[in-house]
Amino acid sequence: MSIASGLHGRHLTRRLVQLYVGLTLYGVSSALLVRSGLGLEPWGVLHQGLAEKTGLTIGVVSIVVGAAVLLLWIPIRQRPGLGTVSNVFAIGLAMDGTLALVPDVHGPAGQVPLLVLGIVLNGVATGLYIAARFGPGPRDGLMTGLHRLTGRSIRLVRTAIEVAVVATGFVLGGSVGVGTVLYALAIGPLAQYFLRWFAVPEAEPARPEVAPGPEAGLPEVARATPEQAILRP
Repeated sequence: MSIASGLHGRHLTRRLVQLYVGLTLYGVSSALLVRSGLGLEPWGVLHQGLAEKTGLTIGVVSIVVGAAVLLLWIPIRQRPGLGTVSNVFAIGLAMDGTLALVPDVHGPAGQVPLLVLGIVLNGVATGLYIAARFGPGPRDGLMTGLHRLTGRSIRLVRTAIEVAVVATGFVLGGSVGVGTVLYALAIGPLAQYFLRWFAVPEAEPARPEVAPGPEAGLPEVARATPEQAILRP
């Protein structure tokens, strides 16, 4: 996939709107998790820890880390799409903008609803930008690239990366809490649900009847795109 791939065909306007609305809402949801004070998503823990140590805003750190991860795509021969490059900048900018507008919340009566809203909104955002089909984000592409190179399962690669990310972020001062656990449990089902909800129809050219191909007997997971596979357990 190249950066320009996918910029044609039916539903292009809808897909572009989905991409940028999804990325913006992802940044907003991440900021809400920060303000809840009950724990962040795995990469958010790392971003917050690095922000604590560097004095940069968490949004700027997110952009820097995203760009650094994108550089790791070079040796594993992953190709970025428009969504990949947009992911690097849009989420961090939306996150800093939301943090500037939403104040700190104190007490369970405010923190818990903010946490739940952040997690659900993150699922909506993930479904939106993945369903737009402009390529995975830098962190997701790293997982799928390592999966392809090593032959290890998506589950194992994702778990290994995110455990390392959370541990590093925690040591640096990132927030790990009940929100981190709830996010890990809920984000897969939520994103899968909203991925189906926001799916953009694909035009399939007519073709003659042929014998079943090699994928005919495979389970759905074996035919999934890399973007969809990252959401599977």
